[in-house]
Amino acid sequence: MRQAGRSLPEYREARASTTMLEACLDPDLAAEITCQPVRRHGVDAAIFFSDIVVPLALAGVDVTIEPGVGPVFAHPVRTVADVAALTEAGPPDAAALEPVAAGVRAAVALLGETPLIGFAGAPFTLAAYLAQGRASRDHLAARRLMHTDPAAWSALMDFAAAVSAAFLVAQIRAGAVAVQLFDSWVGSLRESDYRAHVLPASAAVLAAAKAEGVPTVHFGTGTGELLTALRDAGADVVGVDHRVTLDAAVGRLGGTTPVQGNIDPALLAAPWPVLEAHVRDVVDRGRAAPGHVVNLGHGVPPDADPDVLTRIVRLVHSL
Repeated sequence: MRQAGRSLPEYREARASTTMLEACLDPDLAAEITCQPVRRHGVDAAIFFSDIVVPLALAGVDVTIEPGVGPVFAHPVRTVADVAALTEAGPPDAAALEPVAAGVRAAVALLGETPLIGFAGAPFTLAAYLAQGRASRDHLAARRLMHTDPAAWSALMDFAAAVSAAFLVAQIRAGAVAVQLFDSWVGSLRESDYRAHVLPASAAVLAAAKAEGVPTVHFGTGTGELLTALRDAGADVVGVDHRVTLDAAVGRLGGTTPVQGNIDPALLAAPWPVLEAHVRDVVDRGRAAPGHVVNLGHGVPPDADPDVLTRIVRLVHSL
């Protein structure tokens, strides 16, 4: 997961004198942080260090990332006029995205033969942040806008899709060999609403990435009821969080779609025999799929023991 580095002491040392946005837009620092989990854990790929709101900041949106709070937006977007003001400048262009591209190029150079995965936030998650003005547990502002002002919602999703696609394409052209679209908050939707009001925007992002010739992963949390919809948006691989067993997820996907994830991050704190049994079970259940990228079902908790993560990687490699 893209947060793999945040439990590492070397990550905290690298970030000690910088804000999150500053770190993401410092090419050399972003590249260093990208490589830290590969060096420490021996994983098979790196995922580029950045943040979901970085492309919004590069598009001119007034956003800060506050420690312990997350992204905070100066002007929540809740009307057609708000969307019009937001979208006037359009998505970030190549010049604005150059710090990101430079960071990818630097990471690729450091990684050598280890492949780099790019990432971006999916349109709904970007829209949820923009509508709420900060993180939310229920994403009520976004869901309200979706149903009460369809024109504003459609324009907001078009903007979010353009931003997300530009962010992914910049990473691909700089050297990322696969990309993952994170829809962290989409689990708050029923499937019919996702298909009607969200899927077309996510499909546009995934199509832009696939047009560059790379495979795509589509991931969300709380999306057990949305797995087929996430696949139908055009992803090659579907991420599965810890809430659904992997064999059940594979069954819902018809047994033809590769999957990623499913290890419960909470179990990182469990005694090793408990965690080992869980990892073995996840791997065994994943054999029902045509391919399984073994991973956590969501991000690494900041207080996770790095040695435990390394031990999981060694176990999975042994299997």
